[in-house]
Amino acid sequence: MKHRTLFTFLILCLLATYSSAQRRWRRQAFTTDTLMVHDPVMAYEDGKFYIFSTGMGIQMATSTDLRTWSVQPRGALTTIPAWAADSVPGFRGHIWAPDIIHYNGRWWMTYSCSTFGRNTSAIGIASSPTLDFTDSLRCVWQDHGAIVCSKGRRDDWNAIDSNIAIDDSDTPWLTWGSFWDGIQLVRLDPFTMHIAEGCKPKTIARRVAIADTLSAEPNPTSRFAGRNAIEAPFIFSHAGYYYLFVSHDYCCRGMQSNYKVAVGRSRNIEGPYLDANGRDMSNGGGTLVIEGDKKEFEATGHSAAYHLNSQQDIFICHGYSVKHGGQAILVKKLIEWTPDGWPTLKDF
Repeated sequence: MKHRTLFTFLILCLLATYSSAQRRWRRQAFTTDTLMVHDPVMAYEDGKFYIFSTGMGIQMATSTDLRTWSVQPRGALTTIPAWAADSVPGFRGHIWAPDIIHYNGRWWMTYSCSTFGRNTSAIGIASSPTLDFTDSLRCVWQDHGAIVCSKGRRDDWNAIDSNIAIDDSDTPWLTWGSFWDGIQLVRLDPFTMHIAEGCKPKTIARRVAIADTLSAEPNPTSRFAGRNAIEAPFIFSHAGYYYLFVSHDYCCRGMQSNYKVAVGRSRNIEGPYLDANGRDMSNGGGTLVIEGDKKEFEATGHSAAYHLNSQQDIFICHGYSVKHGGQAILVKKLIEWTPDGWPTLKDF
């Protein structure tokens, strides 16, 4: 009996040791060349690329070559401000769709607090002098509160999927939106990075023309959000134009997703944004940029675009991988510009 008791004790000790090791391993970074992400955005600082994406506290990964990624074990925001839960009932720290930009000597990160299919939501903003999370003395994200909030039955737009764009006069603008009345735009105060005094949001893009809304495809994901299946705006400046990338149709359904990216452009950051056929994006326009090929990706969407260097631009989004059974992974493409100034994509 003593031997059996001793044997049982040793087994329990080994299991406890193994479990402890597993917990420690899960808290460590790991590397991969297949980065699983939703809603990725990118930044570059001191020889290192950063990807921020949807996740608890905002998922973060780093790379020096854009091919092999080190996924960090903790979120970029280690503390979720109390206002987020107060503003959005049911929010528990799973942060959606961040954006990141360097402006006036600081990194500014916006992020979305919401619950699926509802438009009681908030877009928060934080700033840090550096992205280098190994420098704990300097990489401290300072909370600046909510830029904009939406409330169900009060607002006909949804305060998620934010993007900060800087115009040619160095003025910041915020664009955002998902379903309801589509993509919104408003000017920000360059000192506070909150909505400039006296400014109100305007709709700059919709999935379908206003007159066709009732005849559009019924929403298979939410009975609250309606049929205006457009979200995830990103404004990119190139050759005298502002290009508005948006995602059409439905994400977050794995192999049933039919997400795709469309684009329009304008000489003025406030629009109107017209597609290659001259259709206004505020009335259903948009030229297709990328969609699922049904071989590698079932669907692709929630995009961002960056000047990689003086000669090359890069496009990123997430794609629902056929190989991985509908898991969302990072998609990277190089942008080539047609002679008349429209983006096309080629393999990275």
